[in-house]
Amino acid sequence: MVVAGAPFDMGAHMKTTIEICDSLLEEAKALASRDKVTLRSIIEEALRKLLLEKNAKTKPYVFRDASWDGGGLTPEMERKGGWARIRDAAYPGFFDDEEDDGENEK
Repeated sequence: MVVAGAPFDMGAHMKTTIEICDSLLEEAKALASRDKVTLRSIIEEALRKLLLEKNAKTKPYVFRDASWDGGGLTPEMERKGGWARIRDAAYPGFFDDEEDDGENEK
């Protein structure tokens, strides 16, 4: 198995000995057997994926939870036009060619 975009040289290999948890090794061997590949390819792919992940320059941005337990618009905001007025203020002219029958709101 090869990770897309992972550079490697088939001619340059190094033999080494590592200590690994028995259960992890057995699981990796079972995966290799099931996929009909070598244990070495399983270990190399896992190591490549880990290195790509750890060396990634940017991490995905996670928004903080900014929700609250509100009850919607205040009565004053409802009287002044409600969500339609807020939408029109946020997107002036964008909805001018649509009829405001409520069908386009989600």
